[in-house]
Formats: sequence, structure tokens, C-alpha cells
Amino acid sequence: MRPILTVLLAALLAAACGPSGSEGGASDGDDASAEEARELAPDFTLDDLSGTPVRLEELRGKVVVLDFWATWCPPCEFQIPILNQVYEAHRAAGDVEILGISVDTEGPDVVQAYIAKHQAVYPILMGSESLARSFGAPGFPSLIVVDPSGRIAEVHVGLIEAPELEEVIAGIQGGEASPEAPAPLSQPG
Repeated sequence: MRPILTVLLAALLAAACGPSGSEGGASDGDDASAEEARELAPDFTLDDLSGTPVRLEELRGKVVVLDFWATWCPPCEFQIPILNQVYEAHRAAGDVEILGISVDTEGPDVVQAYIAKHQAVYPILMGSESLARSFGAPGFPSLIVVDPSGRIAEVHVGLIEAPELEEVIAGIQGGEASPEAPAPLSQPG
């Protein structure tokens, strides 16, 4: 019974940080007119937690998953292990980049402590709510998937499971989900 309560609590917390669901994006990755209709992602240069600048435009050629989140958003912590799995599944191939973008205003020390506690393995950048809004993120967590040409292919608000994210990535890449893609997270019990 406890795992069910955990799942229900996570769902309720997700609703507290914003609406849930998926928006935008084209339905077929190989439809040229749909790709042309996609909005170009706003370019940015943000510092990671060590102060190294990361520019979105320099990641062209890869699928880029932007996770807009905050330390004050309870459901955001549930997204970290899922993104860790997807990041690790694609790390060797280098075909997908995952960037966590904190919208916290209290500075990198607060974010660094949170990340250390929750063990995110993908790069974390310091952003802002206004940047998140420029990508169409109405709440947190919000995942924005940018295709290799730099266009927004998918906007997902709320928690996303690894198989669903892998399906989005595979659709953009025009193929099947990675054979090293993580299995769905198992629920104990």
C-alpha cells in the first residue's frame, strides 16, 4: 500500500508546481514540414555549477533535453533519477545531451547542495524563470526537447518516465529507442 501512496503523493506534488501534460512538438520526426514549423529554441549561455559557460547553440547536432526545475519544487526531485538513467544510456554515444537548468534565485551554493543530496549526474546550469518561460515552460518541472537543428520538438510539463522520454528522443532521431534505454522504473511492492 505504501508504494501506491508514494506515487499518489508524487502526482499531487506535480500538480502543485504547474499543469501536467505534453504540448507542442511535431508528431512525426521524418515530416519535413513539421520540422520547419517547429520554433527555433532561444539560444542561451549559462554557467554550470563550476562556473563553466555552456551555450545551447554549441550543442547543435544532438538532441538536447532541457529540464527546468527548482529546489523549492517537490516533484522536481523525482525527475532526477529518471534523467540520470536516460543520461547514462546515451552518454557513450554522445547523441543526446541532458541539461538541468535551475531557476533558483538563491545562487549556485544552494543548488550545489541540493544536487549533491539528490545525486544528479548530468550537467546543472544556473538559469531563471524568465528563461524557462521563453521556452514555453508554464510550471516546474518542465522538459523541453530540442532537435539536432536547434528547434523545439517537445514541451512536457510535469514528471516524465524514462520510456516516454526515450520514445520522444527516438522519434526525433527517426529510429527506435536506444537498446541501452533504461527500463521503466519499477515500483516496489
